[in-house]
Amino acid sequence: MIKVLLQGHDYQYEVLELLKIFMKPTDIDFIDCEALVDYQSFLLVNELYEKERQIQIHSTIRKNNEILRQDIRSIEKKDLDAINLNREIKKSIKLSIYEVISYTYGKFSEWGILTGIRPTKIVHELMDHNHTTIEIDHILKDRYKINEEKRKLLLDVAVVERPFIVNNKSDQVSLYISIPFCPTRCVYCSFPSNPLNQGHKPIARYMEALLYEIVEVTALLKDFGKKIETLYIGGGTPTSLNAVNINKIMSTISKNIDLTTLKEFTVEAGRPDTIDREKLEILKSYGVNRISINPQTMNTQTLQQIGRDHSPKEITEAFWLAKEIGFKTINMDVIVGLPGEGCTEVADTMKALEELSPENITVHTLAIKRASNLREKLNDYQLAMEKQAKDMLKITKEYTYKMGMIPYYLYRQKFMVGNLENTGYCKPGHECIYNIQIMEERQSILAMGAGAISKIVYPEENRLERVPNLTNVDQYIQRVKEMVERKRKELMNS
Repeated sequence: MIKVLLQGHDYQYEVLELLKIFMKPTDIDFIDCEALVDYQSFLLVNELYEKERQIQIHSTIRKNNEILRQDIRSIEKKDLDAINLNREIKKSIKLSIYEVISYTYGKFSEWGILTGIRPTKIVHELMDHNHTTIEIDHILKDRYKINEEKRKLLLDVAVVERPFIVNNKSDQVSLYISIPFCPTRCVYCSFPSNPLNQGHKPIARYMEALLYEIVEVTALLKDFGKKIETLYIGGGTPTSLNAVNINKIMSTISKNIDLTTLKEFTVEAGRPDTIDREKLEILKSYGVNRISINPQTMNTQTLQQIGRDHSPKEITEAFWLAKEIGFKTINMDVIVGLPGEGCTEVADTMKALEELSPENITVHTLAIKRASNLREKLNDYQLAMEKQAKDMLKITKEYTYKMGMIPYYLYRQKFMVGNLENTGYCKPGHECIYNIQIMEERQSILAMGAGAISKIVYPEENRLERVPNLTNVDQYIQRVKEMVERKRKELMNS
């Protein structure tokens, strides 16, 4: 147990997120005064002192009134506007606490003080200011405490992403369409997905609302002079819809968008038990050039345990069917840290994927989200511990490199096993542009469907505005006109 006393600032959220790297949230107790400290607990005191030209930050960790470690650092106020000063303060608070906590616990995070979702954004901002890769590497090491392996990963990814984001134009956008239905709900899933095995779902009414939003939003884009670079249909599992409904969506898109100008058209066909020749041929006929067929694992027992009603053989059959029909790029997701899996099972999965040789492999580290069934039944599953998760991630990296792939995008999530990361690998020339744009947040993305979140970018102000659609399917259906109006108002301001 650690007691935490913050003085002179209220960055409790940032401090909590950092401390969760080292210990369970239940072992962290924020207090208002030292009188609440017992002799069995550590006491972490972080103080901020503001002076005329300088801000000082002190961190001390004690136990039984004995100082175990302390750190003092300062920030010069000059040449920093309010926004950048606030960023420096938060970063310095985290660095100071990291210094005393890592020493006391004898534990060092591979990602240093970083707790955010998009670490590559830091690299791109430094590149924007013409820092060399050597300078950036030093900054990541000294100012963020990131280890050598992760620094190299960040720089490798940013170099691949760079050509796709530096040429963004203000009139270019991407589109996302949400199909929030799946055959069953996987135990780790936190997405707005409605399992079709749990009674009747309002598919017909959802289709009507979604097609209305597609027509209205694409009309808005024409009115505002926007051009569409990429289109991504995700979920849920879009191919859980029948062929008739898939054709309705594709036909509506085709009538309202010039598909010949798209650089990329992706559809998630993640569950092989939802794929057949008719559906794939419909997608291909409308110009879809990238699909996902996601095994997550190629081990039968694990598939059953996580709630997937298909076999590894069905994954392989779906992959070769898609290849036969002629899809240019196939992505396959795998998850490291699934219940009951270790290095042997991960190696088996990667060996099976090596034989298929897809163009993309996205490696996810299991994140135990609040909205997932797994979090509710956490004690029922044997989950990978931190060192084992790192070993498994190393296996996936070795296989992707052996397959001639490069890392092209990455992101992190809260509650990830081992405080690690998700990495997208691809064969050169098969980078997913949409994935890069949504991670780096330098292009506006208009999103349609239940649970979809539009992001309108204001590049000159270095900010974006989120415009969320309602997640509940029934509410979305009832209020779809309001969802369109929200986007219209934001587009008027952009």
